[in-house]
Amino acid sequence: MPSFGALGHTLSASLIFAVAFLCVSFVSQGECRATPVPPTPCSSYKNCDTCVPHAKCLWCFATNNCTEYPVTWLLPPAKLCPLSQARWGVCWLNFEALIITMAVVGGIILLAIAVCCCCCCCKKRPSRFDREEERSAKRREEIRQRAEERKVERMARHDEIRRKYGLMGDTDHPYSKFENE
Repeated sequence: MPSFGALGHTLSASLIFAVAFLCVSFVSQGECRATPVPPTPCSSYKNCDTCVPHAKCLWCFATNNCTEYPVTWLLPPAKLCPLSQARWGVCWLNFEALIITMAVVGGIILLAIAVCCCCCCCKKRPSRFDREEERSAKRREEIRQRAEERKVERMARHDEIRRKYGLMGDTDHPYSKFENE
């Protein structure tokens, strides 16, 4: 069993190793961090092509300047730039057309989903007319089968009576051999 002195020496060595490891890890993290580059302000962009690729920037053709997109508003206010003159994302599409296009595409997608849910997902229930038509077809088939059975029974009875009285045209009844002589 180790003595208290040996255990204390092992604990102090482990403690020194842990402190050294933490110091190295904190120092190495501090040394590896690069200082963030401050973002370029939107006002430094001088034309639409350099302004609109940045999501935070809005180009106004009325004033020919690039400004920060007002994130507190859903749409840029008219005092900042009229919607027909505002460009965001691409230079060839004004903000009004972008909003209208997005609304139309969104409406078409919602309409397509609604039509799909109504037509594809819901099972087609048979209408009252379809159910009645099915019942009458089934009834007609049953009547036809019963009539066919009665016809077969009737023909069998008639054939038996014909055989009994020798009126059968075939040669399998008992009096056929006397008729030919």
